[in-house]
Amino acid sequence: MDDIKVTARELGGTDETVLIGFPGSGLVGSIALQYLVEQMEFEQIGAITSKYFPPVALMAKGVISAPVRLYEKENLAALISDVPIHPAICYEVANGIMDWITLFDIKEVVTIAGIITNEPEKRVFGVATTPEALQHIEDKAIILPMGSISGVAASILTECKTRGVPGVGLLGETVNTPDPRAAAATIEVLNQIYDLNLDVQPLLEQAVEIEAAMAQIAEQVQKTEGQPRREQLPMYG
Repeated sequence: MDDIKVTARELGGTDETVLIGFPGSGLVGSIALQYLVEQMEFEQIGAITSKYFPPVALMAKGVISAPVRLYEKENLAALISDVPIHPAICYEVANGIMDWITLFDIKEVVTIAGIITNEPEKRVFGVATTPEALQHIEDKAIILPMGSISGVAASILTECKTRGVPGVGLLGETVNTPDPRAAAATIEVLNQIYDLNLDVQPLLEQAVEIEAAMAQIAEQVQKTEGQPRREQLPMYG
């Protein structure tokens, strides 16, 4: 816990569900939870810093924002990260997060991430740490029958398993580019589980804008590649 510093007020809810999203395939977890906390007007209650995090400070309109933030509304808490976690230190980060989370009255932990497939659909797959937790999602997500997951989401679920904290993983089917559609699909599952009634249409409209921009970039690249290349002079230095 010494290497993971949580600067936040205590979680105030009882039987609280903690939603966790780190950058990964399609940025599904980060996009989904950032949209959720903004639309539902969660209160930011603190931040997490660590020597393990990349030395990056993000900003919006000139104002610095902590790269890993904590939010809360009623009996829901959300941990959102804008920075990826290197595989070599996933255990340390997951362990530090769980050390803090388990200080409070926690009902379950839900990690949200992406999973890359060769299919164009936006399905949501589910895993859980206990049969009871699995029953909670089996009619709302496609249960993965076998295989493995990786990254900090997997490390957090492993910590949940070893500590006896019910854990659920929701994996939005995605490609390896920012994917608001996959994020919207995972929010729809959260809507069903927690009766959130969160409208995802604005997020889907954002997806249309992103896809149009990507198509324009691809077209420009294709045109550039079709042009004759100038012979480059050797460089000396």
